Amino acid sequence: MTAPFDALTIPPAALDQGGVEVLRAAVVDGALHMTVRRAFDDAQAWGMILADIARHVSRIHAQETGESESLTLDRIRNMFDAELDSPTDPGTTSAIS
Repeated sequence: MTAPFDALTIPPAALDQGGVEVLRAAVVDGALHMTVRRAFDDAQAWGMILADIARHVSRIHAQETGESESLTLDRIRNMFDAELDSPTDPGTTSAIS
């Protein structure tokens, strides 16, 4: 029997004010699976969103582990750059809607 999907909650502001989900990601058997909405006419907006995600992740990681936020962010940035330069698995992408 497979384990149930452990979904995160919807952000409170989205519940109160509405919004558009642009990314949903899950790790299944060690592999990343996601759905993504292009959402922006200017692809640079994704750079801002990915940077915001990295900052939020580094804050949560720091709060939960005691590791400094700046060290965590540096480690994320270093792996991000390394993975862009030489992907461990480029994966596949297809539009379904």
